[in-house]
Amino acid sequence: MRAVTWHGKRDVRVETVPDPAIQQPTDAIIRVTSTGICGSDLHLYEVMGPFMGEGDILGHEPMGVVEEVGDEITNLAPGDRVVVPFQIACGHCYMCGLGLPTQCEVTQVRNTGMGAALFGFSKLYGEIPGGQAELLRVPQAQYGPIKVPDGPPDDRFVYLSDVLPTAWQAVEYAAIPPGGSLVVLGLGPVGDMCTRIARHRGAGQVIGVDLVPARVDRVRRNGIDVLDLQDYDEGIADAIRERTDGRGPDSVVDAVGMEAHGDPMGTVAQRMSGTLPDSIGSRLMARAGRDRLAALHLASDIVRRGGTISVIGDYGGTADPLPLLTLFDKQVTLRMGQANVRRWSDDIMPLVTADNDPLGVDNFATHRLPLADAPRGYEMFQKKEDGVVKVLLRP
Repeated sequence: MRAVTWHGKRDVRVETVPDPAIQQPTDAIIRVTSTGICGSDLHLYEVMGPFMGEGDILGHEPMGVVEEVGDEITNLAPGDRVVVPFQIACGHCYMCGLGLPTQCEVTQVRNTGMGAALFGFSKLYGEIPGGQAELLRVPQAQYGPIKVPDGPPDDRFVYLSDVLPTAWQAVEYAAIPPGGSLVVLGLGPVGDMCTRIARHRGAGQVIGVDLVPARVDRVRRNGIDVLDLQDYDEGIADAIRERTDGRGPDSVVDAVGMEAHGDPMGTVAQRMSGTLPDSIGSRLMARAGRDRLAALHLASDIVRRGGTISVIGDYGGTADPLPLLTLFDKQVTLRMGQANVRRWSDDIMPLVTADNDPLGVDNFATHRLPLADAPRGYEMFQKKEDGVVKVLLRP
């Protein structure tokens, strides 16, 4: 089969690799029909090289058709159309029972001290071959794959793999009071979807912040009040407070994460670890990793006293200096974590099957490319060229 493989910083290739096969009785094989490039994939493309292996298959946002199932799989059959969540979870352990499949006790990657295994996401999360490929082996298929109806195009469902549940959880964790205010920092795919979900769920005021012109324009066209970070020097926090009764928003979603702008020390630390040999770079990141924290510091500054910050942007640092004095003094609630996809999928399904498409998933992708053009898709997404916000690949 053909698959997108990692070969170094900013070096991904589409190569012929062996087809996957059933390894466990709880496996399934999926023929992939659509798969996304995620902002998290750019971390692997750019700064997480020390944790990658030559030839690793990337991608964790796939959907497709079941080709084969293991002997213990009774919930799926060949021909079923499914979306595959980005995390691999059993569905029956203590953590899954709590609605936390990201912490699944069956698939936790204990040798690295991380949570549930993820598709296509480095040695830290199990180095499981990912979904930017023609075929995908799905472990724990008795729980993970989400059946979707035949008929509507893939665009209607593919975001159930990551974007939709990630944004849904971000808004849920933000605990916006009825009719309250929310600021979303970062308007990439997840941040954009957060603004749509928050408005759909009854937020009284939604404000977005970004500095990429295409993202600013796209979210403004969707009727959201957007502040372009490039229009402000040091005054962005004051501008937000002016729009929220002088006290700041009830809730803030940080949808930026480790690659925020405006933190030169974090930038230097990330680049240093990425240029060292893997054995050294991985140890450096594991013990002294430093993120660019401009978005998290801004969230801490602007959230009202007693408010909530929901962190959904990926962070990877182990030595990040947090503004604990500010957070403690303001009595801020801080919630974070990777999305527990199956926890939210039943809540989201009625919205993606509705004829009126209330979240606008049908036209959410800005670019649709054949799998063979994945390297161009990665480069375009990383450089934020051609108005790119979301790329879907078609194997």
